[in-house]
Amino acid sequence: MATATATPTKKKLKFRPTDDRILIEPCEAEETTAGGIILPDAAREKPQRGIVLAAGPGKLLDSGKRGEMSVGVGDEVWYGKYSGTEIEFGTDKYVVLRENDVLAVVDN
Repeated sequence: MATATATPTKKKLKFRPTDDRILIEPCEAEETTAGGIILPDAAREKPQRGIVLAAGPGKLLDSGKRGEMSVGVGDEVWYGKYSGTEIEFGTDKYVVLRENDVLAVVDN
């Protein structure tokens, strides 16, 4: 097995996740309902879908080796509504979460 390294971000962020953590750029929340009603910020659902911008090298196993990551940079993923930690770089908001908090990877 090859030595795993952190995957670089596509954007110019100086951010390198550790272990099995990933950096996600959340997709925008829906602003209108299916019926056309415009939702105020307070009523919008928290995003649960986003694009992976950076991925760590993988979880450190008891054997001393690193496990392989099942998600990579550019993957579109679904994650738990209240999973991870929200962080900000300037005006942009991101979510950092562990790989096991990812519910599904969207196949395009």
